[in-house]
Amino acid sequence: MALQEWFLSADERANPRSGLPVWTRGNLAEPLIHGAAYFDRLVDEVEALEAGDHLFFTDWRGDPDQRLRPDGPTVAQLFARAAQRGVVVKGLVWRSHLDVLAYSEQENRNLSETISAAGGEVLLDQRVRRGGSHHQKLVVLRHPRAPERDVAFAGGIDLCHSRRDDAAHAGDPQAVQMSPRYGDRPPWHDVQLMVRGPAVGALDTSFRERWTDPMPLDSENPLAYLRDRLRGADLRPDPLPDQPPPPPPCGPHHIQVLRTYPAVRPRYSFAPDGERTVARGYTKAVRRARRLIYLEDQYLWSTEVADLFAQALRDNPELHLIAVVPRYPDVDGRFALPPNTVGREQALSLCEKAAPDRVHVFDVENHAGRPVYVHAKVCVVDDVWASVGSDNFNRRSWTHDSELSCAVLDETRDERSPLDPAGQGDGARVFARDLRLRLLREHLDRDPAGGEDADLLDPATAVATAVAAADELQRWYDAGQVGPRPPGRLRPHRAQRLPWYTRAWALPAYRLVYDPDGRPLRARRDGTW
Repeated sequence: MALQEWFLSADERANPRSGLPVWTRGNLAEPLIHGAAYFDRLVDEVEALEAGDHLFFTDWRGDPDQRLRPDGPTVAQLFARAAQRGVVVKGLVWRSHLDVLAYSEQENRNLSETISAAGGEVLLDQRVRRGGSHHQKLVVLRHPRAPERDVAFAGGIDLCHSRRDDAAHAGDPQAVQMSPRYGDRPPWHDVQLMVRGPAVGALDTSFRERWTDPMPLDSENPLAYLRDRLRGADLRPDPLPDQPPPPPPCGPHHIQVLRTYPAVRPRYSFAPDGERTVARGYTKAVRRARRLIYLEDQYLWSTEVADLFAQALRDNPELHLIAVVPRYPDVDGRFALPPNTVGREQALSLCEKAAPDRVHVFDVENHAGRPVYVHAKVCVVDDVWASVGSDNFNRRSWTHDSELSCAVLDETRDERSPLDPAGQGDGARVFARDLRLRLLREHLDRDPAGGEDADLLDPATAVATAVAAADELQRWYDAGQVGPRPPGRLRPHRAQRLPWYTRAWALPAYRLVYDPDGRPLRARRDGTW
């Protein structure tokens, strides 16, 4: 397999100021599906840290009281105890908008103060564009005296309420407030990637670039800076310990770290014109797709993103798109709901016009019939290239907020037929195919360990199987739920078409507020990333 056909080259990354490697070889990546699996593994790895080891993390939201296991510890307890043992604990958490706007300013501040009081250092970071956020979810654990034990976690799962769910999708007992359609304990579907090998060094570099950037932490909001000064908040990051060499190779996976940083003033020292390798990485992979793009995403918004899929569908008559999205937005209300609705409706309409019979959009429910909020950010292309990250398929994630994703190419060919579904000579790869199969097994109520995959391996039969299962479940509902509930959790997603007078105000609000553009003016004008 020619890696350069899938991964971005140094020139395509277009950010020579960053210290990130173009990609790394010899890694071992493992997808952790659901917050319960991720949190359980995180506790084991952090509790094994010793004095002098490193614990670095970034997050969009951090709830100090979030239990990582049913009986604890909480996030604050786990990280504070590590600091008390002499572990070097450093964190960057988005400063956040106000709690009255349903954000997490106070929760993030409480996490910062609790861990800092124990000897760590957690900073509230607002080095973003106006209205933007730091959306990266990353934990890096380094053992300078035993680098083979180094590990990192990157993906879509925040260290906060609602994330500790599992395959049963009963929801996290500690829940965030969201649309009442999800109930008091919203079921939650999510994915995080656990990484070992040289890519841990690259993710460590990514954290260090943000930490050491000289831009003031509150550069976007002078009033916030004054409030923090009056509170005695830590506004100057202390020096980090020397960076250890990259961990030794340990597996067959090539990993390319992809990021989004907006074009801001003052400029990021490590990305003077911003960075849009997330958008560029997806663009390169999607243009190479021939048979199946499988994705799970919280939003799936933006005409710019939809145009990418639509063009790929037009260019390749055998290509299908499977998208798994939430049934409803996470917000409700007269003014919040329409902009969320119109963005997805617009994007799906563009894709469906390009290939009406080859676009298959589903949402998910648990066995009690309650909708599951899909928060995962996963993409698998032709069972070869796979990505797990914090970035959604929308313009905000590709240009405006900070994001972090890991694209994975596996050296190991999958020996199950079809051996080369795309016919490009790359061959199906174990990591990408297994990730797609694991997700589909859950959604279709198959044996989690496999063994029932004969109709899921080939893209054509996988599409037919998913469509048939979703249609059967929908018919059961349409018939009044008579008889046993059919197996599976997928239902056809029906995008709501808003009346023209609602679209008249919702579409501008969506484009300006919910899905803004963080590209430099030249890139916006040229329509490039």
